[in-house]
Amino acid sequence: MSSALTSFEPATGALLWQGAAGDVEAEVARARSAWPLWAAQPIAYRIETLRRFVNVVRAHEDRLADLIARETGKPLWDARTEVAAVMGKVDISISAYAERTGQKRLDAAMGARQSVRHKPHGVMAVLGPYNFPAHLPNGHIVPALLAGNSVVFKPSEKTPAVGEMLVKLYHEAGIPQDAVRLLLGAAEEGKALAAHPDVGGVLFTGSAQTGIAINRQFAGEPGKILALEMGGNNPAIAWDTPDIAAAATLVVQSAFLSSGQRCTAASRLIVKDSIADAVIGEVKKIADRLIVDHPHADPAPFMGPVIDEAAADGLTESFLYLMSNGGKPIKHMVRPMKNLPFLTPAIIDVTAMAERPDVELFGPLLQVVRVPDFDAAIAEANNTRFGLSAALIGGTPEQYNQFWTQIRAGIVNWNRPTNGASSAAPFGGVGISGNHRPSAYYAADYCAYPVVSAEIEQPRASIGVGLKPVDTSAMGD
Repeated sequence: MSSALTSFEPATGALLWQGAAGDVEAEVARARSAWPLWAAQPIAYRIETLRRFVNVVRAHEDRLADLIARETGKPLWDARTEVAAVMGKVDISISAYAERTGQKRLDAAMGARQSVRHKPHGVMAVLGPYNFPAHLPNGHIVPALLAGNSVVFKPSEKTPAVGEMLVKLYHEAGIPQDAVRLLLGAAEEGKALAAHPDVGGVLFTGSAQTGIAINRQFAGEPGKILALEMGGNNPAIAWDTPDIAAAATLVVQSAFLSSGQRCTAASRLIVKDSIADAVIGEVKKIADRLIVDHPHADPAPFMGPVIDEAAADGLTESFLYLMSNGGKPIKHMVRPMKNLPFLTPAIIDVTAMAERPDVELFGPLLQVVRVPDFDAAIAEANNTRFGLSAALIGGTPEQYNQFWTQIRAGIVNWNRPTNGASSAAPFGGVGISGNHRPSAYYAADYCAYPVVSAEIEQPRASIGVGLKPVDTSAMGD
């Protein structure tokens, strides 16, 4: 098992946090011991405890936002929106629990009743990402706790400080210490946690490579619940519109918000030939104006750095690969600060590439593909194994109807960015973007399982057919 962990601020290189990897066996055992007591609490008690959590987060709002900004590099305003989402998740989850896993009573034969109720799975493992280190794991943890599960949460090894603070806030709100456990560590701890026999399910947000490995690991374990959210290679189609500037703004928001480190970020701009020069020119003009700076800079930046030097190096290499294999640079990717993972937003026309890589480029790198007609645009948008998010910018209502019908994605938007999905709606994708267990509002579905009961207060039964007649000859007079 890995031992020492460190976390550095991407924007400064300063050491932010250090600690040791946790003990998988010990953390699962503690969560397992706490589960029956937590599950036995009335739902009203669990609701009230989670509402106290909102108040606790609000009391520490500035400190949590500052920590998120420092550990991820995202602008402080972006970190504040993440903290707001953490607080908003509780009421959304309470509504979802009532709507999607509430109790039902039906009449049945012979005066019985049919009941549908839901039970928790037990110990849930939550594996969190680094791009939204509080909001995304919280989106699993809150509905899991609400349903009566206990949780072992392993944050990304790149954002352990935010994970540690989040768990402390749960405990401060009154959620039992052992009902939510923090497991620090890297890939080894994550694998061991997912494989642990006392874990009833794994809720994962991260890369397709890791998600597929977990899915393969679960192939022989149908008794465990598995919810995967694995990112995307998301298309934005730009079509006929009288407002090129607004269309370009939506493209920039889709591609470069949070330095492109959103699983719903647009990696590909698919644009109609006849308007391509105008749209691309306006996108570049806006991208040239984007402020890239440290999270607390004044004026506030649009983008901060990517998570670390390895990510920045990988994105730089990806840009060079595209350029070396037929891509035409529109806006070069630049490293403005030596030894720090800042990147300027990059745009490259890959229309002439014979084979365009179908990978998630997790950063501010937008690929452009020009197409002659709308059918070709949809075909190009669907030319991916992923299927998380897609947007049509411009176009007619008829074209949007065709787009909605034919596109393979779990989030389909019109004249809105590809990113920024609402927590009050389901969130998930198809292909290798997910396994048909969407999160956000639908997280309630994978945090509890339905139990159907036929119930009556006294036993009543009769068999009307298929019985031999009663033998009366053996009876006395």
